[in-house]
Amino acid sequence: MKQMKIGKSGIEVSAVGIGAWAIGGDSNWGPSDEAESIRTIHKARELGITLLDTAPAYGLGHSEEVVGKALEGRRKDYILSTKCGLRWDIKEGGFQMERDGIRLLRNTKPERLAEEVELSLKRLKTDYIDIYIVHWQSLPEFPVPISDTMGFLMKLKKEGKIRAIGASNLSVENFQEYIKYGDLDLMQEKYSILDQAKGRNFFDLCDKNGVTFQCYSPLERGILTGKYTLDTPVNMGLARKGIKWFQKENLPKIVELTEKWKPLCGKYKCTMTHLVIAWTAAQGNGKNVHVLVGARTIPQVEENVGGGSVTLEAADVASMSADVKGLST
Repeated sequence: MKQMKIGKSGIEVSAVGIGAWAIGGDSNWGPSDEAESIRTIHKARELGITLLDTAPAYGLGHSEEVVGKALEGRRKDYILSTKCGLRWDIKEGGFQMERDGIRLLRNTKPERLAEEVELSLKRLKTDYIDIYIVHWQSLPEFPVPISDTMGFLMKLKKEGKIRAIGASNLSVENFQEYIKYGDLDLMQEKYSILDQAKGRNFFDLCDKNGVTFQCYSPLERGILTGKYTLDTPVNMGLARKGIKWFQKENLPKIVELTEKWKPLCGKYKCTMTHLVIAWTAAQGNGKNVHVLVGARTIPQVEENVGGGSVTLEAADVASMSADVKGLST
């Protein structure tokens, strides 16, 4: 497994990390087996994955609780990231969504973050968080200056409760504010070969400012694993509802694409999943993109891990990029 540094923090991680959203087991993903999730987290580390990413909003605290149980006695073996700024247990904030009858609100006020970090530390059964990420930015209906948010995060860093600061779901203006008021080491965004917009906006900015670009959903909820044919039944569920590639009119395009890439899998002796993860990691300057892939079963993490050991030739990266022109958003 390749290794890389997170921003200017000095933190070193595996090039592929494990995302624990589905482990939360809310209606996006359906029920999750806690014991299997814990075994999966342990297996990921055995296979060389060191970075583990979760958030309070994943299952309304449940994902953090499961991660906390998995890390008991093993905390130093993992680089742990979690998030802040998305609450369901308070009344003030900008409206994000309603899920399972619960209202989720964006609130990045320092006094609310002070509460939230303690709740996360308790659920995670740890006294420090390696990378603390602002999950969503404030909304006009409930504005919070990034200078205030970043000032508090820098205070947490000075206190040793967090080691590095990240932010997710950013505009370019948000990014500029973060680097103006503190040490931003990571930005986390949805990015895949089918959805490259964020990269076009941020790769150069990240390189210039020493910020790691971390991709989530690089496999587009599984559609890029090469496991789908025109006859494969697809369980859409809430998690896949917004992924247009699962829709019947688009699925043939994906099947054609993955068929075209099969010779590359043969060339690199890898699976389609490995190939797509390797393409993702090769973006930007080829050294500053971290790939986060969700998993809640051992077979899933076993499938994902190989992508962190494949290095594609520049010509193959370019040819894959050319293949999706007209498809990518």
